[in-house]
Amino acid sequence: MTLAADRTHTALDTAVDRAARRLLELQHPGGWWVGELESNATMIAQHLFWHHFLGLRTPELDRKIANELLARQRDGTWSVWFDGPPDLSTTIEAYVALKLAGVEPGSQARDHIRRHGGVAHSRVFTRCFLALLGQWPWQWVPRLPPEVILLPPDKPLSVYTFACWARQTIVPLSVVQALRPIRPAWIELREIGARPGRTKPPARPSPLRRVALATAEKWVRDRQEADGSWGGIQPPWVWSIVMLATLGYGFEDTTLRHAVEGWERFTIDEGDRLRPEACQSPVWDTALGVLALREAGVSADHPQLRRAGEWLLGEEVTAKGDWAIRRPELAPGGWAFEFDNDFYPDVDDTTVVALALRSLGVGAEAVDRGLAWTAGMQSRSGGWGAFDVDNEADWLYKLPFCDFGKVTDEPTADVTAHALEVLAPEPGYRDEVERGLEWLLSEQEADGSWFGRWGVNHLYGTGAALPALAACGVSPAHPAMRRAVGWLESVQQPDGSFGEDIRSYADRHWRGRGSPTPSQTAWALLGYVAAGEGAAEPAQRAADWLCVVQGSDGDWQEEHYTGTGFPLDFMIRYHLYRLHFPLLALGRLRERLAR
Repeated sequence: MTLAADRTHTALDTAVDRAARRLLELQHPGGWWVGELESNATMIAQHLFWHHFLGLRTPELDRKIANELLARQRDGTWSVWFDGPPDLSTTIEAYVALKLAGVEPGSQARDHIRRHGGVAHSRVFTRCFLALLGQWPWQWVPRLPPEVILLPPDKPLSVYTFACWARQTIVPLSVVQALRPIRPAWIELREIGARPGRTKPPARPSPLRRVALATAEKWVRDRQEADGSWGGIQPPWVWSIVMLATLGYGFEDTTLRHAVEGWERFTIDEGDRLRPEACQSPVWDTALGVLALREAGVSADHPQLRRAGEWLLGEEVTAKGDWAIRRPELAPGGWAFEFDNDFYPDVDDTTVVALALRSLGVGAEAVDRGLAWTAGMQSRSGGWGAFDVDNEADWLYKLPFCDFGKVTDEPTADVTAHALEVLAPEPGYRDEVERGLEWLLSEQEADGSWFGRWGVNHLYGTGAALPALAACGVSPAHPAMRRAVGWLESVQQPDGSFGEDIRSYADRHWRGRGSPTPSQTAWALLGYVAAGEGAAEPAQRAADWLCVVQGSDGDWQEEHYTGTGFPLDFMIRYHLYRLHFPLLALGRLRERLAR
């Protein structure tokens, strides 16, 4: 080892130890980690909209929502992600919420909306919220009839054709659209193309419509989680609340009351500003935290890691959910993303939790159940989606209703890679691993990278795929490994860092290119280490950069959004990614260099 490498290793030790201490400091006494899951202004605006609809607004809520929206305004408009371009629908929703709160949004926002076609050119969700406020005709919004809930699961337009997050939203929203409720907001919005007072009353429901409405209501009620949510995510939660209120229920209804009260846990109140989280990620954050600390050399017997393991074991999903529609014979197992979500465990969380528990040497039976469930969720193609099996109806995107982002859950390289990483060491899953590996290799792009569905973007996909290939026994000399390493080297920045702009989801020019971030640099470093390149100069420069930009408290700073909900349409800033992934990558690098 050269003198320069010796200095790097000393800095590496310091960085790993600092980051490990910082992460341990952030653990909740109950054993979990959870960082804020930050999204965009639509979540904030919609919080005010549904409170208005239910008659729950207060001057204090108006003030705090308005302050939060104003703090996020950039050049008079609002975007979907930090430093992103202005977004029409996001700007409209923020504009309307400020008007509702009695605050002037400004001429720049108004002019931007008008230049881009006004409300008529906004997404379906935006027009639905404006319709609730009496500012847009319900009959002008593309819709699915509530009768879709009556279709058998094997029919093309069954709700089970849609991804779980979409179906959870579509069912209550279809009821709302059929009934066309309005709680007027007496604000002037015609300057942005609103059309107040033009909703036609719904027709008298036919016998079939009445059956559909009752079936949809029961479907929604049956899927409420313990914390009052639906799937632990905002869109189905909000529209289920609106649906129940539209059907005439008040707070004497336990489902509705529990749903509204549950929102308190999802709101971040900073005194003069308030914002809701679209979701919360404790299982994901805790599993990543355990893995990172174990790679940093923290003992599996450490009291805080023991508490984390116990908490994760308590979060195992043991009931069948919607996934069983396609896999009725598969026994339940696995983990979800949120605190409370028994209906929608996912492959990504299950695999990462299994890796974490395996690293702690605990929960063998729960891990076995999770692995069996994961193997059973493999799609026909050989890859894995996140929540469902063979959920690949691309024709859904041709429906005018489906303009709000992803509505399918097809297999992706990142989820498949995580499944392979945990299944490959298990002799009982050789067939699944062989098929999955073949699929993953076939998904490698011509430039050597892999697409990242749940993280931005090719850096995430490649940083997941290379450890999976290594776990499957693929040699560092394999052409797929060499092409991937070549791609990483081609996009590494002069200072050793990596960054990828969210625009890479639409523009190939941005693949692997953008403002550098700690999490994305860590993903590249994980790829280098998995490909046997940990001691090579590019990996050392990436590690050097992470060490240099680390704060004295052991943490890193990261304002850019590197998490993905729906590519381009719903992006996420996981507040712990800036710490989890650098610690994981630097710890793994240190362990490899010590061999």
